[in-house]
Amino acid sequence: MNSEKNISYILGVVQLLVAVLAIPSGFLMLLEPDGSGLGLLLEILQDSPFTNFIIPGLFLFTIIGIAQGFAALSSFRQFSYYRTLGFILGILLIMWIMVQIFYIGLTHFLQVIFFFIGIAEVILSVYLLNTKKI
Repeated sequence: MNSEKNISYILGVVQLLVAVLAIPSGFLMLLEPDGSGLGLLLEILQDSPFTNFIIPGLFLFTIIGIAQGFAALSSFRQFSYYRTLGFILGILLIMWIMVQIFYIGLTHFLQVIFFFIGIAEVILSVYLLNTKKI
């Protein structure tokens, strides 16, 4: 049981890190849809379905940011659903990065870092799901 608590704490720290970085970035995309708040150029969206950063910013702010923050709280408190939530949000983070790379290319080292953070979140969640007492 102590091992589960330690792993859930590590999962929570990973989720909190994602939230702390995603929330302000997503907010800046919503505040300045032309990308200027983050030093982004609209030209990077030319091969994507988006003409500005409103939809990506909304997704980053809510799903990657707020949801990961809620998941962190769930992991720290070990709510009954925290393992599944961690798994789902880890998969969404990986997909978010893959879609970014598909549409705008590998443009920043943080894409690689967050891809591996998503993998870590999935691995930790799967471990916790497999050790869950039934």
